Amino acid sequence: MRTSCFAVGLLVCIASVSAEELTLDNVTRPPANTRGEPLAESFSFDKAVRYLDRASLDWTKRRRCFTCHTNYSYLMARPSVSADVKAHRQVRAALQDQVETRWPDKGPRWDAEVVMTAATLAVNDRDTTSKLHATTRKALDRMWTVQKEHGGFDWLKCGWPPMESDDDYGASIALIAVHAAPDGYLKTPAAQQGLRKLRDYLRNNPPPTLHHKAMLLWADSFGAKSLKPDERDAAIQELLKRQQPDGGWAIATLGNWKRADGLKQDTKTSDGYGTGFVIYVLRQAGLPAADKRLQRGIAWLKANQRESGRWFTRSLNRDNKHLIAHAGTAFAVMALKACEE
Repeated sequence: MRTSCFAVGLLVCIASVSAEELTLDNVTRPPANTRGEPLAESFSFDKAVRYLDRASLDWTKRRRCFTCHTNYSYLMARPSVSADVKAHRQVRAALQDQVETRWPDKGPRWDAEVVMTAATLAVNDRDTTSKLHATTRKALDRMWTVQKEHGGFDWLKCGWPPMESDDDYGASIALIAVHAAPDGYLKTPAAQQGLRKLRDYLRNNPPPTLHHKAMLLWADSFGAKSLKPDERDAAIQELLKRQQPDGGWAIATLGNWKRADGLKQDTKTSDGYGTGFVIYVLRQAGLPAADKRLQRGIAWLKANQRESGRWFTRSLNRDNKHLIAHAGTAFAVMALKACEE
């Protein structure tokens, strides 16, 4: 009887520890992103969200910076579940501190940091308070100061697609930033002048990949009207055609990116980023949640979650850290919520 009671007490204790709210103080580093990680025994949305909290808190704490593949993506995804958790508040506070403290003292690391920060805070404001935070306005206004004369931005080109490989990604995320911003920011003189130049850039530089066409679909869900009706319909059909036989999507089919390690891109294996991103964008473009093609994608997500709670995505650059899996998990969560799962 004593052993039984002890065992029950231990299980309660373990459950309590595992359910402890994650913060910058108690977060531990998540396991490495590996394709060999076992599938979860059963799908758990809560486990996916906890993984997102853990990965983003850890990155913010250890790296003390923001990246497209981790904590920027997190701040866009977390409000779709709930923004009223300490993890979200702490990561958001760290990004605001970057604008309010580090930028005045040391300046941004890159122009891309300014644009991504503005876009992330704008989307986060829209999906939380629906009001434009003063720090967000600062970031948005600063975004126009780094805009080039041709209307685009000098983006990071580190060979890490789809986010850090061309200037076109920067243009599309800036379009999202200005149209997602609440409280009529779009109508301000700075925004109007910058937007005119940005539209010139987009007209002169059509999206080079299907991924970036999908980014414009996302921007248009905020009212950007960057695609003509026939271009919009063509982009939607092109995305649907890339669906794999198993119901998912492979990120490598959304562009023609070359790998730095000389290996071939995997265009046959569905992954978290490809599936989550496409489903989310198609929902924003107006496809109903009940669409059979989207539901097949949702079924793929539920069947292919990993033990840690994440969805694996192979890096498009080299087989090492596969950090794109963090953003892939963020989009998977956004896709599931967008389809009312």
